[in-house]
Amino acid sequence: METKHKAELREMIEEKLQAVKKDIAAYRRLAKPVAPDNAIGRLTRMEAINSKGINEAALNKALLSLDQLERALTKIDHPDFGRCRECEERIPLARLMILPETDLCVQCAEALGR
Repeated sequence: METKHKAELREMIEEKLQAVKKDIAAYRRLAKPVAPDNAIGRLTRMEAINSKGINEAALNKALLSLDQLERALTKIDHPDFGRCRECEERIPLARLMILPETDLCVQCAEALGR
């Protein structure tokens, strides 16, 4: 991969990292427990509990994304970065710009059901 493309990819990953970190902070606030002494109606309490569960799932997904993006950023200078781990072909730059954490080309990802 060319140095210019690596620089573009690195910048994009760093931008995504900042966005994911903001999302994580927001999800942590939204996923706080619903206090039992909070004087809200039964349906409203159930809605709050349901929303908490949805926000916890979103938080877990954002944490996973953060980990994957940080890992991609540390591997970007490795000679094998951007190569498919299955077929060892180059992953197109356009795919890496969308999913910088991927280590599979489209064909292998489809074959593996990912």
